Formats: sequence, structure tokens, C-alpha cells
Amino acid sequence: MTTDSARKLEVTLPSDREIRMVRVFDAPRDLVWRAHTEAEMLAKWWGRGNKLDIERFEVERGGHWRFVEHHEGGQDGFEGRFGEVTPPERLVQTFEWDGLPAHVALNTTVFEEAGDGRTRIIATSIFHTTEDRDGMLSSGVETGLSQSYAALDSVLATLARER
Repeated sequence: MTTDSARKLEVTLPSDREIRMVRVFDAPRDLVWRAHTEAEMLAKWWGRGNKLDIERFEVERGGHWRFVEHHEGGQDGFEGRFGEVTPPERLVQTFEWDGLPAHVALNTTVFEEAGDGRTRIIATSIFHTTEDRDGMLSSGVETGLSQSYAALDSVLATLARER
């Protein structure tokens, strides 16, 4: 079983344009992959578990994705395109928030087996400028992703029970 400290999101800044986030989940890699690539599962945790409209979700090279998260303050739209889909190891996609158009990040998510049926996610975002990276940091990305990953823990626990 993963300890609370292992569930903590580790955030580092490898360069002046990158954010690297690492988190371990108590679920096998195939389930964590499915939770990231199947719309019905993704809708249960992405966006901190808030209501999520998945307008497009084409999980293939060149595929377009677009989500709208509904929350107490209103709604936020996000979208991008997949550059690489390598099951169950790696997703590469662009990421853009409607609130800051034309500030596109390149996100790479690696899914590693961490032993004992656990999976480590290593998510790296590369931005065009240091200012874009710092803007994302100041927007609360660490808190938002931590909340989303807590919602993902619940989804994965349910999937594991159903196996």
C-alpha cells in the first residue's frame, strides 16, 4: 500500500521552461492508462472531479481533445492535440487553456510500473517562455493537479474492486 508521503505530488522545475510532476498510484499501469485514455473514466477525475464535458477526445496521433470543466466560479475550457500515443507507456499532447489562448504547453506523461501493482506517473510540461511556465505555476496547477489525482485515486480504487 502506498503511504501518504508517496501519494504526494512532487513538483520540480528542471529548466526555466519546464514543470515536472511525479505521483505514485495504488493501481496497475493498465488501469491508470485506461483512466487517462477512456473518456468515461477521465470525466470522473480530470478537473478535480468537477463536472466535465468532454467535447472531443480522439486518443490517437493528431487527435483533438477538448474539455470544459464546470466549477463554482463558472467554467473553463481546455484543449489540445495528441502528438504521441504509446499504450500503456506514454502520452504526448499539447495543452491550451481558453483563458490564455496562444500560450500552448507540450505535455508528456510517462506511465511507469513502480512495483507491487503500483504505477508512477511522470508528467512534464514544456512552455515557450519562462513567463508562461511561471504563469502556470501561479495559476494553481500544483493544487489543481493534486485534487485531480485525489479524484483519480477514488476512480482507480473502484476499478480495482470491480476486477
